[in-house]
Amino acid sequence: MQATTTRNLIILTGSALFVFIACSKNSGIVSPTPTPNPTPVDPVAAVLNLPATPFNYSNIGLPGYLNSPNIIGQINTPVSNPITDNGATLGRVLFYDKKLSLNNTISCASCHKQASGFSDPLTKSTGFNGGLTGRNSMSLIDAKYYPNGRFFWDQRAATLEDQVLMPIQDLVEMGMTLPALEAKLKTLAYYPPLFQKAFGDTVITSGRISAALSQFVRSIVSFQSKYDAGRNTFPAVPAPPPNAAFPNFTPQENRGKEVFLVPTLGGCAACHGSEIFTAPQEKNNGLDLTTTDRGFGAVVNNPSLDATFKVSTLRNVELTAPYMHDGRFTTLEQVVEHYSSGVRNHPNLSPQLRLPNGLPRQANLSPADKAALVAFLKTLTDNTIATEVKYSDPFK
Repeated sequence: MQATTTRNLIILTGSALFVFIACSKNSGIVSPTPTPNPTPVDPVAAVLNLPATPFNYSNIGLPGYLNSPNIIGQINTPVSNPITDNGATLGRVLFYDKKLSLNNTISCASCHKQASGFSDPLTKSTGFNGGLTGRNSMSLIDAKYYPNGRFFWDQRAATLEDQVLMPIQDLVEMGMTLPALEAKLKTLAYYPPLFQKAFGDTVITSGRISAALSQFVRSIVSFQSKYDAGRNTFPAVPAPPPNAAFPNFTPQENRGKEVFLVPTLGGCAACHGSEIFTAPQEKNNGLDLTTTDRGFGAVVNNPSLDATFKVSTLRNVELTAPYMHDGRFTTLEQVVEHYSSGVRNHPNLSPQLRLPNGLPRQANLSPADKAALVAFLKTLTDNTIATEVKYSDPFK
């Protein structure tokens, strides 16, 4: 009797369990799957193509002749703002970011294009609201080698640190104020991490924006042109004589180099004398007989400096047309012709372009030498500057 009762109880229990399982399956009720933790979004990687290890901006391996005392003496980098890899990386992002303009349409790179030698192929650049700049955009290549440290054609900026903030605030170019700029960048999630890496914390100030932009601009140094390949076949010092043939040059290019360097031929080295191919201060190069643009003279209120302008490097000059502060020349041939036959006797004409009798110096080059000089100038083209990723737009 007891065994029968126990057996019936087991059968009933099993049946009940079967019914329960069946009902559970039929009810559609399932145990919830645990929700995985979301993968954190990297705010920098979300919008920027930046390498995990920053590019080398601070310790570029320059050839010996660009580390000579006379070249080092031209450097305008202040002790307070040395180039760092993370600082220049931040500067690169700022340089290409259109959000630095009032309506998010213009960046520094809009007027200083990498493919154009960091200048603008337009005679005048277009600002955020469609207005035009007063002058042609000067190349930024080798900006660190202008020894008096002044910037813009008229040298109104005393330092590069001053210069980089001025287009941002210009009512034609980018239209921002510095407080508005700081507030705007604080709302962009990719900037605090970049400022952290560059400066050690996430504080965003216009001073730090200036420092980073200046670091990036000063890092743009040209040293891989055909000229450099030829120059590297000679000792760093002393410089080879003007008639020394570079083995990688054509006969025409070597003749053009000689024309450029010899005072009684082209005499170009009188102003573009170092291997940075720039001049250390403002010049009047005889574009006009009378003053049409006061240039540096207006900045310092000195008529004896009227119509004088900064002299930029000739490196990558093939890519930086149009030429002169007003973009009046569209080809290198026109530039060479100016110095051969078109120098005007402006009262402030620079001494390098004036003969002992007071008349302007015309090089009076033959057609062959004019062509040779243009050919030489094209050997200064450094295509790595025009294409290298570390100087390019980092935005996705």
